[in-house]
Amino acid sequence: MLRKRFISVNRPFGDEWIYGLKLYKSIMVIALAGRRISDHSSEVIRFPLENVEKVRDSLQTFFASIRPKVLVSSGACGADLLALDVAGSMGILRSMVLPFDPAIFQTTSVTDRPGEWGPLFDKICREVAQEEKMQVQGYAKNDEAKYRKINIDILQRAETLAEKYGVTKKLMAVIVWEGKPKRSDDMTADFKNQALKRNFEIREISTL
Repeated sequence: MLRKRFISVNRPFGDEWIYGLKLYKSIMVIALAGRRISDHSSEVIRFPLENVEKVRDSLQTFFASIRPKVLVSSGACGADLLALDVAGSMGILRSMVLPFDPAIFQTTSVTDRPGEWGPLFDKICREVAQEEKMQVQGYAKNDEAKYRKINIDILQRAETLAEKYGVTKKLMAVIVWEGKPKRSDDMTADFKNQALKRNFEIREISTL
């Protein structure tokens, strides 16, 4: 029977635990999606700007316990960019999936919310080009289904990379959110549902 014990992240792999999270022996591919930073005028605050460092720390602790080989995500402000940034600092390979041209995406999903996200987006775009690449799907900006399509594209990209690394049974979807779906058109909840349909292991990280 496995026993929990707290160890340094620098210890060798084994069936051990860190901060209450199990360390996985096998290489794993993670698909991630979550909340963007909430606008100050939002009626419901789902990811406040002041929680950025808290979420960054949670992602770092989580990735240290899971030790993934690759992270696949989109590149919106908030959960996506934080996860990609943390992963890069830990030597985790990254792949970014965007619905359309990065310059357009930056204006619609990166720099339109509070915080200095533009420079981080540019930096990560340059870096992922040297890792597991960026996929630009070419959807129309006015395509109402583009983000639902991107959810599937992210999961499919994770499946492709899992095949590449021979770990098709080690697929995990990480959802970074407040844990409560919106009343309608919740793309984060949709991502979770699509991942469940594909038998991804699900983990959640709070933005609050």
